Amino acid sequence: MATESEIESAIEQIVGYYPAWTIGVTDNPTRRKAEHGNPSVWHDWNANREMAARNVEKYFLDKGMKGGGGGGGAVDYVYIFMYS
Repeated sequence: MATESEIESAIEQIVGYYPAWTIGVTDNPTRRKAEHGNPSVWHDWNANREMAARNVEKYFLDKGMKGGGGGGGAVDYVYIFMYS
């Protein structure tokens, strides 16, 4: 599990150009990755709390990442991906 700031820092180290990436939240990263077509470039983090996951998602949506700001259920994971 990671804090909001740890997840944000990790994402900042990975991402160079925000619009090339998609961010989302989920309760099951394995299932969600499959639903996105198993992108080869995929990262996920356990935020432990829904509010923390949604805060990280909003932070990066505001920076220009793609995503819907949705997700249902107990969404305690944050994920990012990019199609290569």
